Amino acid sequence: MPAPVTVSRERHPISRRQLDPDALKVLGRLHQHDHTAYLVGGGVRDLLLGRRPKDFDIGTSAHPYQIKKLFRNCWIIGRRFRLAHIKFGQKTIEVATFRRIVPETPVEPAQEPAEKDDSRDRMIKRDNTFGTPEEDAFRRDFTMNALFYDPATKSVIDYVGGLEDLENRTIRSIGDPNVRFAEDPVRMLRAAVFAARLGFDMDAAVLEAIAEHRGLIAEASPARLLEEYFKILRSGYAEASFRGLARVRLLELITPELASPPDAVWDSLARLDRYRQDKPNAPEEFTNAILIGALLEPLGLLRDPVSKEERVSLGALPVARRDLERLHQVKRIVPRFTQPDLSPRLVRSLPQRPAFGDAVTWLEVLEENPDAAAPWKRLRPTKAARAGGSKSGGGGPATKRRRRRRRRGGRRRTPDGSGEGGPT
Repeated sequence: MPAPVTVSRERHPISRRQLDPDALKVLGRLHQHDHTAYLVGGGVRDLLLGRRPKDFDIGTSAHPYQIKKLFRNCWIIGRRFRLAHIKFGQKTIEVATFRRIVPETPVEPAQEPAEKDDSRDRMIKRDNTFGTPEEDAFRRDFTMNALFYDPATKSVIDYVGGLEDLENRTIRSIGDPNVRFAEDPVRMLRAAVFAARLGFDMDAAVLEAIAEHRGLIAEASPARLLEEYFKILRSGYAEASFRGLARVRLLELITPELASPPDAVWDSLARLDRYRQDKPNAPEEFTNAILIGALLEPLGLLRDPVSKEERVSLGALPVARRDLERLHQVKRIVPRFTQPDLSPRLVRSLPQRPAFGDAVTWLEVLEENPDAAAPWKRLRPTKAARAGGSKSGGGGPATKRRRRRRRRGGRRRTPDGSGEGGPT
């Protein structure tokens, strides 16, 4: 492999002061125990662009259980590829061992299906073998996402030409995009979303490959695509991202209802974006129910509650029944907020309802009525209070019932006070 481009501190804008202090602690401890460890991926990209990173992910030569030995606050997750999640309160620093793609072992002709689908055969099934930093860089999707920051030398390391593409504001695939999109069709969606969110242009080869292989998006897991939609809706660039997906004709294959939607959909997405862009991080009030409702309501798909046997979907994406039920509760609560002369009893009872917080968010964000929402926001329980209240079934603090102590031995007494034999 070619030698990487290494950019020293005086030639790039990243300062250690911009890094999360807990991420620095993790990097420092890994270095102290002779492991290579870099800040990797989108965090490096965003720092170089002068943006606030959403996450500070770390790549390392240490294996998962070596990481766990170094951090008591570490949990190992994942089945296909083990990741270390190091917890600092509500924050999680994700640490992944450098890995590489291992080509599939060829299937014997007698075992092959009668009709072979070459594009399916190219999809990655084995991406769980440990590798070097170089191999890890080349297995990533786009050049701008394969940059490493080494806090020990304060340098940026580039194996794939990502620095030049950042400077040119170009989305470029690592390797042949025809092959990379066949390996993982969701990369096509990510290319369009990155271009919209960052204001970049997609490389001509990327655009041609999307046009050629966009049909493969139907092979992607619906659950994974739905999670990508939730990421878009939380990003602050939902309107631009969905318009970008429509331009490359991916929306018509995933959610045809959004390929040429009514203006009300774009208005709804713009409201989400305006609210999100005032916040440093995705707000906790952006629940999945609120986000999917921002699409279903303007599309006219928020129907009456359905039977338990009936499944509801947005195009190819399944909508969780709990989110639908929550949305129906929200739609019943929201009109009460602006109803004049509410009875004191109703004013007291509304905050106790499970959908109350989502209803306040709906009024403030999607109906853009912050003045009406303001007095109710003060009654919205905090995340900690909701966790405690869920055990008691109400909005107030849970009260622990005292258990009556059972009399040990002796005589039980009847209501008239007389004795009644010995213990039973």
